[in-house]
Amino acid sequence: MGATPTVRGTGRAPDAHEAALQVDPALEAFVRDELLLGLDDLDPDTFWATFAALNRLFQRRTAELLARRDDLQRQVDGWHAAHPGPLDEAGRDEYAGFLTDIGYLVPEAEPRLTVTGVDTEIAELAGPQLVVPSTVPRYALNAANARWGSLFDALYGTDVLPLDHELAKGYDEARGAQVIAEADRLLDELFPLADGSHADVGAYTVTDGSLAPALADPAQFAGHRGDAASPTAVLLRRNGLHVELTIDPESRVGRGHHAGVADVVCESAVTTIVDLEDSVSTVDGEDKANAYRTWLGLMNGNLVSSFEKGGQTVTRRAEPDREHTAPDGSTATLPGRSTLLVRVVGHHMRTDAVRTADGEPVGEGLLDLFVAVTAALHDLRDLGAHRNSRTGSVYVVKPKQHGPEEVALTVDMFAAVEEALGLPGCTVKIGVMDEEKRTSVNLSACVAAASDRIIFVNTGFLDRTGDEIHTCFAGGPVVPKGDMKSQTWFGAYEDRNVDVALRAGFGGTAQVGKGMWAKPAAMREMLETKIEQPRAGADCAWVPSPTAATLHALHYLRVDVGARQDELASRPLTDRSLLLAPPLLGGDRPSAETVRHELETNAQSILGYVVRWVDLGVGCSTVPDLDGVGLMEDRATLRISCQLLANWLAHGIVDEQTVRETFARLAAFVDEQNEGEPGYRPMTADLDASPSFQAALELVFTGREEPNGYTEPILTAWRRTAKKAAAQGR
Repeated sequence: MGATPTVRGTGRAPDAHEAALQVDPALEAFVRDELLLGLDDLDPDTFWATFAALNRLFQRRTAELLARRDDLQRQVDGWHAAHPGPLDEAGRDEYAGFLTDIGYLVPEAEPRLTVTGVDTEIAELAGPQLVVPSTVPRYALNAANARWGSLFDALYGTDVLPLDHELAKGYDEARGAQVIAEADRLLDELFPLADGSHADVGAYTVTDGSLAPALADPAQFAGHRGDAASPTAVLLRRNGLHVELTIDPESRVGRGHHAGVADVVCESAVTTIVDLEDSVSTVDGEDKANAYRTWLGLMNGNLVSSFEKGGQTVTRRAEPDREHTAPDGSTATLPGRSTLLVRVVGHHMRTDAVRTADGEPVGEGLLDLFVAVTAALHDLRDLGAHRNSRTGSVYVVKPKQHGPEEVALTVDMFAAVEEALGLPGCTVKIGVMDEEKRTSVNLSACVAAASDRIIFVNTGFLDRTGDEIHTCFAGGPVVPKGDMKSQTWFGAYEDRNVDVALRAGFGGTAQVGKGMWAKPAAMREMLETKIEQPRAGADCAWVPSPTAATLHALHYLRVDVGARQDELASRPLTDRSLLLAPPLLGGDRPSAETVRHELETNAQSILGYVVRWVDLGVGCSTVPDLDGVGLMEDRATLRISCQLLANWLAHGIVDEQTVRETFARLAAFVDEQNEGEPGYRPMTADLDASPSFQAALELVFTGREEPNGYTEPILTAWRRTAKKAAAQGR
């Protein structure tokens, strides 16, 4: 890259006014001392001048598209106000005609993917996907290393297997035997022997490239480690995923195993999204620098995290690749880490971590993109300890897009960043979150707008529900949150996402994703139900932890997703008019008990999440519900809860006084749940002065007016208030 960047499309250098930026000192130092270290062709002045030119290039177009969102919503509000209540088939047809007339609904497209250079983990492998906040390096390393996970640990330490006694300290022999028996059962199911059961095996050996005892399908044997006559590991493969039997008869576990197996290690989190968006609380330059530092450390391999565990200091870093001897005697190398994507913020976000010469905050999503791709140069140029993309690609997930025009804006941003950094076209691939209604109903056109770089579409039920409520807000009160999944639009949304993707050629080229399992401790329930996602044709789905990834991997070992996609590709395309059925109550009104339960449930979850976001700067956490069941909460879950209460408030299902009284009562309950949390400040010490409590109320009382019902602006303002107060010692 030259020393003088040009404004894309003009060939001219930015003038001094364009190039001048006001950059937060912490962010400026990060860029100068860390991000650009080793990138000899890119100095800080050039970096910031280039970004200034990019920001200027896209700021007006972005503002116009955001204004278009607001204008469309005003027109939709008017239509729903004139046509209140649920819509029958005729009503949906009339609604579709109206949406077409105003440009909300665009003609169906017939896209075909032309994307190339996609890593195998995204293009071909079906498996679990993690999403991890970029603000916690330890968690990010855990997620990156979750490419391989211990099945023994996952079975031993969760509720998957029943437990009828209190576990002994250290290693519980009875629990261990239970785990070994279940592992044998799973091996018999997934990797059956030609004769007998894995439970009867006394030793695994390798002879002339074949496993003994023999597998029913010899092709499932993928290799071994150590001496063939007494291997230290046996590698198996099914549906593209690997399972390793780690053998150590002298280990604590191996001593009690009939074949000396110390662990069954599953290939688990095939891909991971490092998140700069919904799961983080980043409100200033210092926060942004910390978040970017994690992504950079993963790209250059320098990320290290040390922490205390069991009275000892544990240091964690990215795992190396894994080597085995293949059946033909060659060396088989498997990636030791999850393939990483990065999720940036949406077009609607701006940040004053960087300001223009006129003092205007810059586009935060564009800043995220430019920094993230610059960090990935360390990987693309093979400057780091490990490679993330072996095909020379950078994977960026873009959320909160509304329709094909906004996807086209993102594509142009990607192309401009590539040009600015001297990268080949389509180096930066896009993952599209199908989480806004205008994207769902126009998904084929959205895919068409990015057909040469799209590698991912993902359904996000919670954000999608929040936008669903906001879109039909004027039509009347919506159904309770727990009833949303039984609504017409929901099933159509989940099916149509797969239909559009498969028709566009995603199979074997790009990921079709499904949403998060929100109960981190309920692994037995997850095992029983989440298999429906690969059966639905999804080759990745989100899980809340590395342990959950290992257990969810069992679903992909059971289901051949590629074969399932081939079956689904021929089914009729789901009628998109079904997506237009609003989830409204109509003339029905919920009972007093239903109203009370809904109000209390949502108030408690809002307060439980907001108090951690605002007071502690935690963007994603497990929040216990009213019954003490831990639920994973992020801004998507917050959005739906706030929109539902705002909707019921606007339509008289609840009143302001009752809302305030309920929130005040539940604040004491949440304080109790968080007692002992380091740094926690009880809201009830002074509700009027509590930034968290006031933020929670504002999110509900202004939920109707907030563009698209997004929660970020209010959270950010109150988090800054809390940080300022903490800095002043109050």
